[in-house]
Parts: sequence; C-alpha cells; structure tokens
Amino acid sequence: MKRMQIRFIVILGAFAIIGITVVQIYWMKKAWNIREKQFNQTIFIGLRTVAENLGVYNQIVLPNENPVNQLSSNYFVVNVNSVIDANILDYYLKTEFEKLNIKTDYEYAIYDCHNDKMVYGNYVQAEGKEKPIKPTTNMPKYDEYVYYFGINFPSKTTYLSGDMAIWMIFSVILLVSVIFFGYAIFIILQQKRLSELQKDFINNMTHEFKTPISSINISADVISNPDIIKMPERLKNYGAIIKQENNRLNKQVEKVLQIARIEKSGFELKIEEVDLHEIIDNVVSNSNSNNKQINARITAKLENEKLLILADRLHITNILHNLLDNAIKYADKQPEIIVSTVKAGKKIIIGVEDNGPGIPREYQKKVFQKFFRIPTGNVHNVKGFGLGLFYVRNISRAHHWGISLESEVGNGSKFIIEIPV
Repeated sequence: MKRMQIRFIVILGAFAIIGITVVQIYWMKKAWNIREKQFNQTIFIGLRTVAENLGVYNQIVLPNENPVNQLSSNYFVVNVNSVIDANILDYYLKTEFEKLNIKTDYEYAIYDCHNDKMVYGNYVQAEGKEKPIKPTTNMPKYDEYVYYFGINFPSKTTYLSGDMAIWMIFSVILLVSVIFFGYAIFIILQQKRLSELQKDFINNMTHEFKTPISSINISADVISNPDIIKMPERLKNYGAIIKQENNRLNKQVEKVLQIARIEKSGFELKIEEVDLHEIIDNVVSNSNSNNKQINARITAKLENEKLLILADRLHITNILHNLLDNAIKYADKQPEIIVSTVKAGKKIIIGVEDNGPGIPREYQKKVFQKFFRIPTGNVHNVKGFGLGLFYVRNISRAHHWGISLESEVGNGSKFIIEIPV
C-alpha cells in the first residue's frame, strides 16, 4: 500500500472517529437534557397538585402564581400559604408521586416560621420505604415564602441514568466500534512500517551476501584455471580469500539465525561469575587488532578495582563487540572509542563512547528496534541488517540490565549499560 493511501486512510479514519464521537456526545447530551426537562416538568406537576391538595385540606386559596419554585437541579420549594401538617404532606407526596410514576428517592423539610429554620421531615426511598437518616444535603430557606416546604431528590442523576440505559448500551457499542476502528488503523500503520523494515532488511541482506558470494565466485574461477597450479602463491591467496569470505558469509547467516532463535523460543543464559575488566580488555584488544587498517583507536578506562559480575560470558562479549563494531562502522572520521566502567552505589555502569556523527534525537529510541537503520547521511550507506542493537537490547533485558543512549548530532554517541550488583 502506497504512502499516500496510508495517509489518506489515517486522515479519513481520524475525521470519522472524531465525527462519530462528537455526534454521539451531542445526542447523549440532548437526550439527557430532554429527559431532565421531562422529569422536572413531572415534578412541577406533582408538587403543584400536592400544594393544591394541601390548600383544599387547609381550606385556603393558593396564590395565582405557580407555587413551585426550583432553586437548584435537585431542590424545589413549594408555597402552600398555610401551616403544614407533616403527616398530611407525607401522604400527599407519596400518593401523587405514585400516580405520576416517579420512582426515585426524595427527602423533604418544612419551614418553621417561629424558629426561622427548616425542620427535616423524612427520607423516602424509591420503593416507598422510609428510613430515619440525616439530610443528604443542606436544604436552604427561601425568603419570599412564609409557609412552604422544600423537597430534594438526591438520586436524580442515578434515576435519569437508569432511564437512559439503552442510550448507554448504544454508546458502549459505539465506543467499542471506535476503539476497534482505531486499532485497525494502528495495525495498518504497524504493518506498513514492518513491510518497509522487511524490505530494507532484504535489500541489505542481499547486498551483504552478494559481496562475499561474488568474491568466492571470482576466486573459484581463478582456481579452476589449470595454469594456476604453476603459481602456488597466487593459489594460496585466492584460497585464503575463499576461506575469509566464507567465514564472513557464515557470520552473517548466523547473526540472522540467532535473532530468529531468540524471537521464536528465547535463549538460555549460562550465568557465571566473570571478571568484567578481563572481558573488556580482551574485546578492546581484539577490536584494535582487527581494525588496524583504519587506524581505529579503542581505549579502556576502567575502575582500579576488580569488578566481578554474574553474566553469560559469550553474550556480554558479543554485546561489547557489537557496540564497538557499530562505533567503527558508522564513524565519519578516524574512530576514537572509549570503553569505561564506573561503580556507582549498587550499580556498575559500562560506557561505550565514540566520536562519530551522533544520532538525531528522533531516532535515538528507534535504534534498538529490529531492522531499524537510520535513513540519513552516511549511516544510510553503511552495510548491515539493523540487528546489532536489537540483539544488545534483548541480551541486556535478559540479564535485567538497563541500556540507554546519549547522543548529539556532531558530538558522537555513548551507549550506557547499567548492571545491578
């Protein structure tokens, strides 16, 4: 799939997800407002009827204006213009709410004009039961009325949510669909990236294999010449070339197979007590010997004391070789590399620092990913599979070590391994 197609799918998907979410939120809010308005209107009707019944009971005439006033979302006050009998009020409230099918908890209080305070009446549950509890909220007074009662609906939000259960179910289904759609886009992007990485890997592997195969083929053609027997020195040189290129080819194949084994079934570490400084000295010495032709200068700056750690000797040696090989391979001038050790508290810190071109910040977290190779500058032209640092990270994690990178473009790079002791 082309890059433009991927970009179009992502943009279209993002708009679709945002659009669906916004529309759903809008309709949910609208439905909630309608349901709340219906509830409030029903409460107004019920409380007005209660006020009228109390007026008939007390043989008084209510004011012309609406006796019900809503002070907050859950709290209403009702003007009855006469003394209120708590038992009669309780009866009228239960009767009227039952007629209107209002099945939610409520509590009420009656204003005592003699003491100028709200006297708590009762708390009635949705099932019609009463329970002697303290008020769930402070029921404020209303200065414009003299004889009135206040009623609060503490479970209003829960009650309305229960009525909108079907909306909630549809919203959950939509949310799951949106998450699935977003996950599908993520998978598409991941597969695209993996496809590009695999393509680069195959190209790199083909190039890496082609060079030694070509050298072996040329050497084989020369050796096949019958006259070569008269030139034993030349025959020996071409035999050495075949041997060298064959070993190089075997190393490349083994590197790929090793990563494949690690991913498929993991690997077993042969943990033993090893002398870290001895291993570093051997690796530095071997690297200096193998890179004399490019005048690489690799030095070790180690702690004075002997450092013993628990590790797999083979794998820690391979880690150091990989880091040194990368530093040499990606150098844009004469390589100068320092391998250092520092004991800080309960940690031993190994540093591999070079004077190379450095790694841009946006690539520093990606360099440990499988097949990843920095696609800019000289690094792009360097041979390799993008498996070295992936191997380093996996071996470090298997040992429960920390691995990190410090780098600035133009100022080299430093790989840091933290070993708990």
